[in-house]
Amino acid sequence: MNKPPAFVGSRLARLRSWVRAVAQRGRLEAEMEAELAHHVAARTEDLIRTGLGADEAARRARIELGPALMHRENMRASVGLRWFDEIASDLRYALRMLRKSPAFTAIAATSLALAIGANTTIFSVAKQLLYERLAVPHASELRLLAWTATEQHMAVHGIWGDYDPLPGGLRGSTAFSYPVFRQLQAESRVLDSLFGFKRTRMNATIHENPQPVEAEMVSGNYFAALGVNPQLGRAIEPADDAEPGRGAVAVIGDGLWEQEFGRSEAALGQVIKLNDMPLTIVGVVPKGFTGADNVQQAADVYVPLSMQPLLAPHSATGSLLNNTRTWWVNLMGRAKPGVSDEGAKSALDAQVGALVRSTMPVRPGEDLPRVELRDGSRGLFEQGKLFAKPMTVLLTLVGFVLLLACANIANLMLARGAQRQREMSVRLALGAGRARILRQMLVESLLLAALGGAGGLLAGYLGRTAIPKLTENAWERSDFQIHFDWKVFAFTAGITIATGILFGMAPALAAARAEVTHGLTDTSARTTRRRKGMGGKALIGFQIALSTLLIIGAGLFLRTFTSLSAVHVGFRTDSLLLVRVDLPEKRYPSGKDIALHKRLEQAIAAVPGVDSMAPAIESYVSNDRSSTTFLPEGESYSPAKGQSEYYNIVGNRFFQTMEIPMVAGRAFGPQDTATSQKVGIINQSLARTRFAGRNPLGLTFSLNTHDSDGHQSTAADVPIRIVGICGDVRYGSLRDVPPPQFILPYVQQTEVGGMVYEIRTRMKPEALVPALRRVVRQIDPDLPLMDIRTQDQQIAADLQQERLFVTLTAGFGLLALMLACVGIYGVMAYSVSQRTNEIGIRMALGARPERVLRMVLGEATWMVLIGECSGIAVALLLARTIASMLYELKPWDPATFGLSSALLFLAALGASGLPAWRAAAVQPMEALRHE
Repeated sequence: MNKPPAFVGSRLARLRSWVRAVAQRGRLEAEMEAELAHHVAARTEDLIRTGLGADEAARRARIELGPALMHRENMRASVGLRWFDEIASDLRYALRMLRKSPAFTAIAATSLALAIGANTTIFSVAKQLLYERLAVPHASELRLLAWTATEQHMAVHGIWGDYDPLPGGLRGSTAFSYPVFRQLQAESRVLDSLFGFKRTRMNATIHENPQPVEAEMVSGNYFAALGVNPQLGRAIEPADDAEPGRGAVAVIGDGLWEQEFGRSEAALGQVIKLNDMPLTIVGVVPKGFTGADNVQQAADVYVPLSMQPLLAPHSATGSLLNNTRTWWVNLMGRAKPGVSDEGAKSALDAQVGALVRSTMPVRPGEDLPRVELRDGSRGLFEQGKLFAKPMTVLLTLVGFVLLLACANIANLMLARGAQRQREMSVRLALGAGRARILRQMLVESLLLAALGGAGGLLAGYLGRTAIPKLTENAWERSDFQIHFDWKVFAFTAGITIATGILFGMAPALAAARAEVTHGLTDTSARTTRRRKGMGGKALIGFQIALSTLLIIGAGLFLRTFTSLSAVHVGFRTDSLLLVRVDLPEKRYPSGKDIALHKRLEQAIAAVPGVDSMAPAIESYVSNDRSSTTFLPEGESYSPAKGQSEYYNIVGNRFFQTMEIPMVAGRAFGPQDTATSQKVGIINQSLARTRFAGRNPLGLTFSLNTHDSDGHQSTAADVPIRIVGICGDVRYGSLRDVPPPQFILPYVQQTEVGGMVYEIRTRMKPEALVPALRRVVRQIDPDLPLMDIRTQDQQIAADLQQERLFVTLTAGFGLLALMLACVGIYGVMAYSVSQRTNEIGIRMALGARPERVLRMVLGEATWMVLIGECSGIAVALLLARTIASMLYELKPWDPATFGLSSALLFLAALGASGLPAWRAAAVQPMEALRHE
């Protein structure tokens, strides 16, 4: 090992000597200052006893000890770093003072650690969900193409992708047709490296093991445009995406590489099946790369877009590569230097409008899509639509918790500072300036905040894994991880310094305003007379107001959660296992899918432990919905009318399995076959809304459906006879009222694709799953069972956001309650200790203990009531912002406000009870000894 140059060694030796000298001077200075303070205080008190005034006594003491004071100043100046020495001295002194009050230090540091930890955790989650960018070079340059149009008059009818409602009767989407994409890619002059991608779920068979995977179909320039190089092998190239079937290659994700291939380089060249299509692995993406779709979940497999007809054929036309009517590809590019976003948007809008007119029949009055250019650094940013408001609410609430902790510690420090008036007076008498006193107190506050910040950072680090667990489903893989990076550290450091200054400023100013005379000659009587000038009670009122606000918020979310948990979904949810089987359309086109589901039905029904079962295209309370135009007998289709209704397509034993009651007519049965009369069942809501005043049984309806080219389906006018009316059920989520709905048997359809098998069993669900896998594999070895869960787990997943809010806000509310109790106890205990002589005199003059008890409790009651009234007023103003997050509950719910206020009131009175009992037990002689 090479030795450092000689001059480096000499510099290091000199630095070590300087550090040792500074440390030794610091120790000597601390000892000397402590001794001087003791001697000056003792000499000042001696002179006061001789009859001198406090100011004169302090002045003479300083004169007598002047040589020692001068030696101390000369010692400091000789170092040449007086400011450094003074700060170091302040730190040592602050450490000694905090060590002398372990109870105060423990309570304050713990309170701060919990509050800062909560803020760190929520900030790290919000950063990951709302602000994290794609792991690609120069992500800020990425631009995502989107468009909007009037919902009632859209020229685009077929959309495979997002289709979001917007204000003003608009709809928005990020999906474009493949021909539009290719034309824009060839002619775009305002964006660099325009590329396309589409994420979807597919069935994969790897090492003869069928499993669902997240697949991303990408254009040939996808990886080059993003600036991403595989960690192994090569990326998908333009030649792979030139024509269907030519690029039968795949680039796999890091997670799949580790899980299935043990990170072996031998994965290159191996063949996997994706939706029954053999693909050769040619590369592995870097670890941490999630694809262009989103930041939270990585894709497992990347394949060329040109493979769409073979991997995910469209139900009507198979290939979407030449289909101008179905919009499905997401487009992204990089901002071109010198071209503004507004200019690029205008150019693209005109270009897309011209392409739509030239490639699609646009009817008069139809609204052409208007192009938007969005920030693409976060992908499609679907999580922003879901979590922007919830995270804002949580950040606000956790900020209130931090304010509450600051108010609590400021209150404790004010009370502690009042007990240190004599110390501050002695320091002033020794010649310390008020700025030095202010700095000393702020150093103590910042040191205390640093202790809390360190604990908060640890709590945030541990809590970063707790919140993702609250958002996980029992059946879905979750890649959601919170990155504890420098931004989180910077945030924690920032709020630590800010809180140290915030709660330390008031005590520091109070200490700096101390008077020498009062500090050295104060009696308890004078302190009692001055107690009303202290800011403790105002801070207690502020604490109570914040606590009221937080507890009311927790109460509102708790009542929302309990109300949703008690919702009756309309069918029996226990002992119901759900498994999904998705069929590759290439292997199972129209007709063959129906035949396969019949075989699966028979095989699954024969599994021991299966009491009843039926497939359905939609499982209830899963946030999945299907709707189409519903036309009762005698009603014609009109685009201007809202004639769409929800529907489900199910097996013949669906109603018996789900235990959905039949109100009138019959359920489906073996007589309903592919060749029999087309039949359907409607629910009570649909009977009321579309058949008002008529008995629907025996009447018919038809479905006015259109394919992706806008042509009416050949089966659209086939009449479907209503044979039964069933009870209402919750369809998409627990929050939605049971919507009008009709139900059809799948055996009478031309195609259904994948279905969810709903299995009623008395066995434990996990015990039944292996047998189900075996029977499905016997029919088709490449078909995986997907989304295995119970109906109760499905409903629990629908309550994830409410559960998260209840857990967090209940924790915030409990912490607020504890801090408020600590604060009011500290203020009342200090008040009683300072009024010992007053209370003793009152009792000597005949006051009874119960009257003293009422006096102290009455003082606490007024503080609590004023704080609660302020908190309720603020809660009434802020509660409206969370109205959309509540369920069957007004933001100003009287029961929640009343119970929350009562709980806080009782807790606060309990906290002030012990000081009140101590006050009632004061004896008159104790007051004289205290004086």
